[in-house]
Amino acid sequence: MNDNNIRPEEGSADAAPRRQESRSYRILVAEDDPAIRFLMTTLLVNSGYHVDSAEDGAIAWEALLSRPYDLLITDHHMPKKTGVELVKHLHSSRMVLPVVMVSGDMLESDSGGKSSQPIAAMLTKPFAQAELLETVANVLRRAHISHG
Repeated sequence: MNDNNIRPEEGSADAAPRRQESRSYRILVAEDDPAIRFLMTTLLVNSGYHVDSAEDGAIAWEALLSRPYDLLITDHHMPKKTGVELVKHLHSSRMVLPVVMVSGDMLESDSGGKSSQPIAAMLTKPFAQAELLETVANVLRRAHISHG
């Protein structure tokens, strides 16, 4: 995997203030728009999460195969692999990982269908910072309860 494509945010391990999570969660943000990817990643890092980012679906898939994550936040429309394709790959690989799907024009019917792993939450762009943080915290809490 090319380190230029997936970037753990500098200082994410220890420098960011911790929220009230019971442990430090690792999140992968897959978003092709550099500004949105930067803003989501920075907000999550500043909230105490460990965050890696990927600029397209193929790079995100490489990251998912190379290290464990607690959550995938993926854009619906991306080059090389869409968010729905990522979810289908997760399902076919039997990876259990909650997914937050983000899009500016996504419909419920676009969420991957019955053959795919369920999407834990959907966010429609534009969304508020508080909405992202609340969604992430709720999804992680539900995942932690169901697996803990």
